[in-house]
Amino acid sequence: MVALAAPGAALLNQVFPDEPLAEPEAGPPKDETPQRWFVELSASPTSDGGSEASVQAEKKAFRDGARAARINYRENFAYSDLFNGLSITVTRSQLSTVARLPGVKAIWPVEVMQMPDPIANPQPDLYTALSMTGADIAQNELGLDGRGIRVAVMDTGLDIDHPDFGGNGTNHSTAFPTARVIRGWDFVGDAFNADPASPSYNPVATPDNNPDDCNGHGTHVAGIIGANGVVKGVAPKVKFGAYRVFGCEGSTTADIMIAAMERAHHDGMDVLNMSIGSTYQWPEYPTAKAASRLVNKGIVVVASAGNSGATGMYSTGAPSTGEKVISVASFDNIAARQRYFTASPDALKVGFNQATGSPLAPSSGSAPLGRVGTATTTDAACAALPAGSLTGQVALIRRGTCSFYIKAINAQNAGAVGAVLYDNVVAAPLNPTVAGTPSVNIPVVGTTKAFGDVLDGRLANGPVELTWTGATDSFPNAVGGYISAFSAYGLSPDLTLKPDIGAPGGAIYSTYPLESGGYATISGTSMASPHVAGAAALLLQSAPNTNARNVAAILQNSAVPKNWSLGPATGLLDHVHRQGAGMLRIDDAVTAAVRINPGKLSLGEGTSGPTTHAITLKNTGKTAVTYTLSYVNAITTGPNTFTPTFFVGSAGVTFYSPTVTVQKKQSVTIPVTITPAADQPGGQYGGYVVFTPNDGSPVLRVPYAGYIGDYQLRQVLVPTPNGFPWLAKLNAGVFTNQPAGATYSMVGDDIPFFLVHQDHQARELRLDVYEAGSGKLWYTAYKEEFLGRNQAATSFFAYSWDGITTKNRNKQLVVPNGSYILRLYVLKALGDENNPNHWEQWQSPVVTIARP
Repeated sequence: MVALAAPGAALLNQVFPDEPLAEPEAGPPKDETPQRWFVELSASPTSDGGSEASVQAEKKAFRDGARAARINYRENFAYSDLFNGLSITVTRSQLSTVARLPGVKAIWPVEVMQMPDPIANPQPDLYTALSMTGADIAQNELGLDGRGIRVAVMDTGLDIDHPDFGGNGTNHSTAFPTARVIRGWDFVGDAFNADPASPSYNPVATPDNNPDDCNGHGTHVAGIIGANGVVKGVAPKVKFGAYRVFGCEGSTTADIMIAAMERAHHDGMDVLNMSIGSTYQWPEYPTAKAASRLVNKGIVVVASAGNSGATGMYSTGAPSTGEKVISVASFDNIAARQRYFTASPDALKVGFNQATGSPLAPSSGSAPLGRVGTATTTDAACAALPAGSLTGQVALIRRGTCSFYIKAINAQNAGAVGAVLYDNVVAAPLNPTVAGTPSVNIPVVGTTKAFGDVLDGRLANGPVELTWTGATDSFPNAVGGYISAFSAYGLSPDLTLKPDIGAPGGAIYSTYPLESGGYATISGTSMASPHVAGAAALLLQSAPNTNARNVAAILQNSAVPKNWSLGPATGLLDHVHRQGAGMLRIDDAVTAAVRINPGKLSLGEGTSGPTTHAITLKNTGKTAVTYTLSYVNAITTGPNTFTPTFFVGSAGVTFYSPTVTVQKKQSVTIPVTITPAADQPGGQYGGYVVFTPNDGSPVLRVPYAGYIGDYQLRQVLVPTPNGFPWLAKLNAGVFTNQPAGATYSMVGDDIPFFLVHQDHQARELRLDVYEAGSGKLWYTAYKEEFLGRNQAATSFFAYSWDGITTKNRNKQLVVPNGSYILRLYVLKALGDENNPNHWEQWQSPVVTIARP
């Protein structure tokens, strides 16, 4: 990697957060331990060739064994098709007992998935996003509309009354199923919310047969795929299956997702979109494995990569990490249709997004704009403002230091009748959330840094009058066409290149439930994924015999990589492990006569030097095509997980010949040798092998990415300010450190807990028990495989021990009263279990068992 001297290139040697945060992480470290678990059983699921009799027998054996072991658990779901096992809710103190039951292959945390907050914004503007992907050309020039293709939407449901889906246009007046929404199921009911931290927490599902949408997210996603009315989606003639896995608000769980996947399979869907996922997961995670099995069964599966870019590297979520799942990154829309207010003296139109958690901005009326701080103030409105200082005014407040809620409530308490929040760094429109207690009762909106700076400059020279309007306009997006700030980073923990491809996801206008206005603008990889799902429908319509397993490569071949979002003027391409193959171009994917396989090259570790890869070009056209071969590197990231650093890539690619000719109806396989980047050990690099044709047809590309250096040098148990790992006690939901050792009665929650911060994903974690005096081994207290990493550099997972150990998998030993130490062993990602250097260790203080 080389330093750059060009203007703006110095950015590459600096540290950048993914986006400016409203407030730093504060308070005690966060416990990220789940309460709900997948229990995977030994036999293959029926989709992999297992027999129905064997998988049912294993589930019966588990239930009998759990009853005999006096495990107090609740069974949530039982699976046979895409996953063999169950989902259960069990206390942390009994989790290790569950893992030891005969027939249990593995246990996996059932992750809780949050739903993004919607931003209301009436009037259509989806056409700009369609033009970014070539969907407008596919519709208008190629005559494609998705006719005959069934697309499943696993989400918050779908508003079947919406006229853009053929509904009656009146709430609760359309009979289900309809001519366009032909299948579906509500797995949860309106009141369901799986988030234990939410005031509306309600983990009790009440399924029914009507997947109506009272949240909005699913209707928005479905509109991008195939609305056909005021909004026209990517594939406006597809038919839908709607599988509702969210209530009206809050979260869902991974086990409900697998139940929905199985139903979509049984309903004969051709494409499944999942704008949903759990971060930091392996391809082995149950939702990812189940999704890959769906692809084997002929369903194209598309999933959002995740909105966790601010948490750093390796943050792509499952199911999109699945081997055969198309993982989709988000690019910002080139324009956003927004409501606007005007500002004096020239009635300047200022586009805004409505803040979540505040009353809607009015559609008429005027008020003076009140200046809180300046365009350089770092903590505007973070402290209480003088009483009455904003009476009758709309406060103009810059982002920074504290939360949007604090700023809004302080403005309200100072007498403001509204607030305009603007960004301090990012050029994109601000999407603030001001929900809190007590509630914000004044309208709050968010706008861009550019608009905020202009308004602040005007206020510096005199009064400014703000006039609310109910009108909308299309406003150019300064960051349009670049990767969205929230979009997750790869690689996958097994160093597979993820995400696979990108599509517009920032500021996308689409359908919304009628009771919430009918249309809205939302941002997220949730909005990018349905662009690709709709594109898959168009591709299947144009080539009906396309194997579901080949769709990803076809779309990747024709995608167009975009410049680095933090330095577009440098001309450097953004990270391959963030944008994948680049921006979707469905028109080129459909018309390209030559297909390339594989669609991507996952290069793994960089310790073996140059590696040679076979790339096959297949010409389905009627004339020969000659390609000139070249390559281009993308931006490389440094080794730090949570605070990315950026460098110029230095991988090298050599070709056997500078050109390759592919005769009509023939295939050619060529060797490509890639020399990995060597600087910045612990970082990630990538680039593109480029095939430029001589006949004016689309340029084709194959993305490549890998890890710099030895992956097994990456530390999992990175020290934190809290000093994890801990031996801990749990009392009234609070963990306390026991550095000098502790005594446990082994009754209820009075058992040893081990708090572990995991800085990176791990292949295996194991706790072994030894007598404190003699060192006698009492075997394994706990074992888990394919673990995700923690979200933050200070958070942790809690592992428990119930006083029982396992020898040779199924032989259980009740450890007698006495004093013991436990040794924590962590096998690094892709580590060799027979290589001691691939394990990390920690030894606990003395644990004294004193059962009554």
